[in-house]
Amino acid sequence: MPDSVGKRQRRDAKAKKAAAREDRRVARAKRQADRDAGLIEAGTPIEASEPAALGLLPSGEEPRRVAAPAVAAPAEVPAEAPAEAPAEAPPDGS
Repeated sequence: MPDSVGKRQRRDAKAKKAAAREDRRVARAKRQADRDAGLIEAGTPIEASEPAALGLLPSGEEPRRVAAPAVAAPAEVPAEAPAEAPAEAPPDGS
């Protein structure tokens, strides 16, 4: 068995995480520079949640409202009928 069991996967995962950290650091530095330059407002950006407010719907069209599924009351289970005795097989002609 080779001595490198799992080492490659760990190394690749660490490299991917390091790249993601670096990307976040660069984006954070860019946002900070933009804030200092007055290009964006300070603080967490708050976006509109309505598609119409984001300009995703054609003008004049109302957003569709999706109704929550109605919860139906459980159907009443009819009282069980008394069990009938199984029908007897006709007697053999022998």
